[in-house]
Amino acid sequence: MLALALMWGLSIPVTKYGLETMPPLTLTAVRFAVAVPLLLILTIGRKRLAWNAVPAVAALGVLGIGIGQVAQTFGVAGTSASVGTIISATIPVFIVFFAALRLKQKISRLQLIGLVAAFAGITVVASGDGDIAATTTIVGPVWMIVSALAIAFYYVWSVELTNRYGTIVVAAWSTFFGFIALLPWAGWEAYHAPFQITGGALGAAAYLGVVVTALGLFLWLHILRGVPAGVAASVQYLQPVFGIIASSLIFGDLIGSKFILGVVCILAGLALAMKTPKRPNDNVENL
Repeated sequence: MLALALMWGLSIPVTKYGLETMPPLTLTAVRFAVAVPLLLILTIGRKRLAWNAVPAVAALGVLGIGIGQVAQTFGVAGTSASVGTIISATIPVFIVFFAALRLKQKISRLQLIGLVAAFAGITVVASGDGDIAATTTIVGPVWMIVSALAIAFYYVWSVELTNRYGTIVVAAWSTFFGFIALLPWAGWEAYHAPFQITGGALGAAAYLGVVVTALGLFLWLHILRGVPAGVAASVQYLQPVFGIIASSLIFGDLIGSKFILGVVCILAGLALAMKTPKRPNDNVENL
């Protein structure tokens, strides 16, 4: 769990590093060009995806990759790595909200307070202070929130499909279809936007594809086999911690009082939002 928190926590700072020489759509495309073959290998010997499920899985991929991951990359380009890291940590909060809408799960009073606290924290973090404010644009946090919403809805929408075909199969094929949908736009960007293919950018894409996407999914599923889902989900608290530390070391982000206040609000909101009643048919814990 500690290794997974570190692997996933570094994703935003590593993305920020890759964006120094490679544009957003191109970096995202290279990332999933690495990840897709590895994910498809993991599907060998598992239940096959039925043809009638392909449209739903393809739409899921467009939502998760074409909107969620692309918006995240644009968001990271427009924010400091620290701000991007902490806003991306709100994904579980939005999962609770969408689960209430789609899966008809009730939101408790504590969870509602958590949602409000998380939104308040986002507002404080996005306003920034010091050097962090200088590297954060107006639209950057907006892109990050769009990404968090899309990825959260991706997880909730995928529940029915993963119950039928398994998490790895749905994740692999939805990623494949999302990657295919992304290619024309990445090709257009690569043709019109000047960029450099550097070892750092390729290394960032490789880390995101291999470690964050493929190995991260495999390790997460392995953890869930031996650790209760509620305990395993606590990894969400450590991700932003590692991400903020890495941002400070790599980019020299100086953490001010407003940022700390926003982080406290978001993490408190995350803690309250994840405090779900223990019910035998609770699907959120299977995400």
